[in-house]
Amino acid sequence: GMVVRVGDETYVVPLSNMVETLRPQPGQVRTLVGGGDVLSLRGEYVPMVYLHRKFAVEQANTDISKALVMLVETDASMRIGLVVDEIVGQQQVVIKSLESNYDAIHGIGGATILGNGRVALIVDVSMLLTGGISPDSPLVSNAA
Repeated sequence: GMVVRVGDETYVVPLSNMVETLRPQPGQVRTLVGGGDVLSLRGEYVPMVYLHRKFAVEQANTDISKALVMLVETDASMRIGLVVDEIVGQQQVVIKSLESNYDAIHGIGGATILGNGRVALIVDVSMLLTGGISPDSPLVSNAA
């Protein structure tokens, strides 16, 4: 998977979903009237998913001109742009199920322990846009 950083959190995006990465240019990102952003890319509009919003990550980069967009493809061949702070690198990981050890988290397919001992959540790209959840709605709440 591709190891990415969002704020102080680390995630793994499966390489099988990856298409390309890019840094958006001014004017490429447009805000829709109903909410949410799209990326204008080669005549196509791609919905953008900000991982820091989805998973309520504090300390994340909120300036889109300094962020990276990972163009990924869901199992249904829909393309979305995942907005992350930084690409850390590529790494083979062993997937541990969250459902059997904790609870299911929408948008997360499992977890892994990286070589440095940190736990990283594995993003389930296909689940990010299912269940009637808009690209900007958070999946996790900071409320206790």
